[in-house]
Amino acid sequence: MTMDEAVALSLVPDLPRVDLTARLRASDPALLARAAPLLARARDVRRRAAMEGIGVLPWNASEFPAALLAIPDAPPALWFRGPLEALRQPAVAIVGSRAASAVALETAGRLAEDLAARGVAVVSGLARGVDSAAHRGALRTGRTIAVLGSGVDRIYPHEHAPLAGAIAERGLVLSEYPPGTPPLAFHFPLRNRLISGLSRAVVVVEASERSGSLITAACALEQGREVMAVPGNVLSGRNRGAHALIRDGAKIVERADDIVEELGWPPEGAAAPRTGAPARAAREPLLRVMHVGEAYDLDQLASLAGVDAARLLPRLLELELQGFVQRVGGGRFMRSAAPC
Repeated sequence: MTMDEAVALSLVPDLPRVDLTARLRASDPALLARAAPLLARARDVRRRAAMEGIGVLPWNASEFPAALLAIPDAPPALWFRGPLEALRQPAVAIVGSRAASAVALETAGRLAEDLAARGVAVVSGLARGVDSAAHRGALRTGRTIAVLGSGVDRIYPHEHAPLAGAIAERGLVLSEYPPGTPPLAFHFPLRNRLISGLSRAVVVVEASERSGSLITAACALEQGREVMAVPGNVLSGRNRGAHALIRDGAKIVERADDIVEELGWPPEGAAAPRTGAPARAAREPLLRVMHVGEAYDLDQLASLAGVDAARLLPRLLELELQGFVQRVGGGRFMRSAAPC
């Protein structure tokens, strides 16, 4: 599938999403037929977007997040503003109430600041309340990724345009919707699957029983991601949704260390130091089934390693950060010839 075909599919407003990732990988003729009439428009949109500083990643580009290709309905393309370095970091989502309490805002900001300082990209949705507090906290010490329910040139809410600009300078603003797409209500539940899909874990900071954050948490569970929650005041009713998650087994989070420990990351940072590469490679079961110079997709590796794909992906991403594995096009992975 060419870049323009992938971009053309991103322009289709009613693209069927059932088994979309598998259909993209297989170059489904029905998808190519949907793309064909839009190829000229796709080239024009891509050209005009580039003039406005907006880039696009087709699903089979090497820079496309491998984590999203592990979900069943990956987008055909991602539109973005900002440098792509944030996509190479481990990521944790922080989401919560739009009408958040002062305590929730402070907690979200502190968690994000501490995670970003460890080299973790903080993912959220640029909404009012907890989302924006998490973005601002992460920007103080590192990178953050904002996933929009509109085009990256149509910031919603409007008052967050300066925040989106700051994120584009030091982090990344992402959307599956092409430039010019308005913030339609039904876009936001759909984009929540991308917030969770990009992340190793979703942390819910203050959520009512009907909070949209619970949709993100549900997506995370379906995708095999960890779900965590910050406990709160039991009298106000603001946090009943998060407390329900805790009752159902979500990890309780009070500080960034709780997140890091649950994910099994070293306490001093998210990425382990690149030392003793030959010895570590010999001890790593996943690397023993990968041949240098051969590319594997996630399903192939899961079959070879005898591990569920959702459980395998986090280990692959860690090995990539450590220099043992590199990503190639189409969400495939290749063992590095000489990790440092």
